[in-house]
Amino acid sequence: MPRALVLNPADDVAIVVDDIAAGDTPEGLGAPARVDIATGHKIARHAVEAGGLVRRYGQVIGRAKADIAAGDHVHVHNLAMAEDGREFEVGVDQRPPAPLSGATFNGIVRADGRIGTRNYVGVLTSVNCSATVARRIADAFPDSSLPQGVDGVVAFTHQGGCGGSSLSSDVTLLQRTLAGYARHPNFHSILIVGLGCEANQIPAWLANEGLEAGPDLRALTIQEAGGTARAIEAGIAVVRDLVAEAAKVERQPVSASHLTVGLQCGGSDGWSGVTANPALGAAVDLLVAHGGSAMLSETPEIWGAEHLLLRRAASQAVADKLNARLAWWRDYAERHQMELNNNPSPGNLKGGLTTILEKSLGAVAKAGSTPLNDVIGYAEPLRVKGLSFMDSPGYDPCSATGQIASGANLIVFTTGRGSVFGAKPAPSIKVASNAKLANWMDEDMDVDASPVLTGTSLAEVGAVIFQKMLDVASGERSKSEALGIGDNEFVPWQVGAYL
Repeated sequence: MPRALVLNPADDVAIVVDDIAAGDTPEGLGAPARVDIATGHKIARHAVEAGGLVRRYGQVIGRAKADIAAGDHVHVHNLAMAEDGREFEVGVDQRPPAPLSGATFNGIVRADGRIGTRNYVGVLTSVNCSATVARRIADAFPDSSLPQGVDGVVAFTHQGGCGGSSLSSDVTLLQRTLAGYARHPNFHSILIVGLGCEANQIPAWLANEGLEAGPDLRALTIQEAGGTARAIEAGIAVVRDLVAEAAKVERQPVSASHLTVGLQCGGSDGWSGVTANPALGAAVDLLVAHGGSAMLSETPEIWGAEHLLLRRAASQAVADKLNARLAWWRDYAERHQMELNNNPSPGNLKGGLTTILEKSLGAVAKAGSTPLNDVIGYAEPLRVKGLSFMDSPGYDPCSATGQIASGANLIVFTTGRGSVFGAKPAPSIKVASNAKLANWMDEDMDVDASPVLTGTSLAEVGAVIFQKMLDVASGERSKSEALGIGDNEFVPWQVGAYL
């Protein structure tokens, strides 16, 4: 008999576990399905009149566009956005976890005390004009040629750095992002490559971000080197020396409190908010209990669920900062004649998600139940331990780039449709929301969260994810790393205009 899962007694819908044919009555429901309904989609538990609110997770996910009968498929044809049911009191749901100790990983301790999970040499670019030179330098050091202990030489190229004022918001944001990478503990050392005449001048970048050139932060410009070929030759010579030094690094046991995990989801489906996201939330609770840190991001994709975070805000000041970022996004969307409800994406819709409210409620579950301790701007350095929110677009590579710049030394990425995201220098762990995905795309998925649907608790799957964090942080390659993914996912946020 097909099943449908009721997530909360207050819910007006159940989630179809097994495909339901019209006329079949799912186990646990009293009415037969009126049409065929695919797994991950919603079936009405009872009648809802047109204009009535519809709940999932015990929260409002929309308003009925037409009369809904028991057994109806509830989706885009009969469910619309709603602005109701998002009341909150700041901080009333704060639940600091009981402290835990003992969890460790084999990390890389830098000379200044920073802890890394990988040992890369990075080739950064100040401007798009130096992208080819940077890639040619990195390509001279294939992974197979590197000494043991060096995870790779990677070029990070982008589309910015010029075409506007040197004081533009895009240049400022790019400088902050590059500085976050230059300081990142997963890099042993950095070579920054410029053209020489760009808006994003390397000396100004260093000065603005409080950085200094030295043994582990080198710089060159193509114009000063004498052109493309000479710049490539000079860059290869620099990186050869940096690789030799990086090979001397050794791992050692460190506390899990040194982990900073960026939380991502993409290609979500109707099960993401039931299995993978709350299981990751359980892992985050374990991480925070051990003194570690996590970053939730993608501001447009918490819209509709922000009240849940505000109820966990550690202070009114934290709540005010989150509300300010949401207000900025509302204004941004209006100025560009867009709607924040332009999500869910086509893949999300096919997977069973209907409104941004429903998607956001599932997405916020990645953050577990710990207090929200801070809200930071895109690529700003992480300031406090525990859970923070970093402002970013909902575009996964752009958001993850900001999280890494803010200090994430690990990424955990949940998916229901099958994202193949990877990141360098922070390894990315993929968590599948359903068994079909976990089996079909097994070369991309690190953890299968679907056992939640067959009796395994969220806490148990969360413990599996937490252990995978420790293992990958210790050097075990994630699936995306084994596939060599992560060289092309550096996408700094560009918010301004080109002139």
